[in-house]
Amino acid sequence: MRKNKALGIALASAALLLTAGCAERFKADVARFQQLPAPQGQTFTIVADDPRLAGGLEFGQYASLLEHKLGGVGYVPAQDAARADLVVRMRYAVDNGRERVRSTGFAPDPFYYGYGRYGYWGRPYHWGFYDPFMFGAGYRDVESYTVYTGTLELRIDRANGGQRLFEGKAEAQSLSNKLTYLVPNLIDAMFVNFPGRSGETVKITLAPEKK
Repeated sequence: MRKNKALGIALASAALLLTAGCAERFKADVARFQQLPAPQGQTFTIVADDPRLAGGLEFGQYASLLEHKLGGVGYVPAQDAARADLVVRMRYAVDNGRERVRSTGFAPDPFYYGYGRYGYWGRPYHWGFYDPFMFGAGYRDVESYTVYTGTLELRIDRANGGQRLFEGKAEAQSLSNKLTYLVPNLIDAMFVNFPGRSGETVKITLAPEKK
């Protein structure tokens, strides 16, 4: 029994280490629809697509990240928002999360007993029986955790006439519900191979940040 218990603890520890290692990578599903012209220095301004986000310092921080990304692909921040060529609309959110349950540990076969060299199941045995309810079967631990879904939506319109040029949505599941973690990573995912192939949903995996 001691050997089984030790093995159960070792397996559980290995699972936790594996989970911790995978958690460093950020995975998102990104869907994009676009008919953007090739960037030739068009100017843009960024606005909140949700009135509740407008004017906030937090929104301003994420808008700065978005501005940097757009600048990196050839667009130029407008000095005068009223004269911008493009209007970039951004919204983001995280849900209330869903509870999930998993079990870890080691579970030996329950209720074995018999007589003879190989017993009923063709294996050597020690006289007696094993009752999982009496001896704590499997050393299984059940733990619950919450998974949150974060989303980022971008829309780009022509300032003159309002023609829609780009619609994009990035979505990721995470153990964190902090927007300060989710939104920057979702913006990074959105701009992998930006603007992307229209109508295609791709899975993006971001490498861990260098420490």
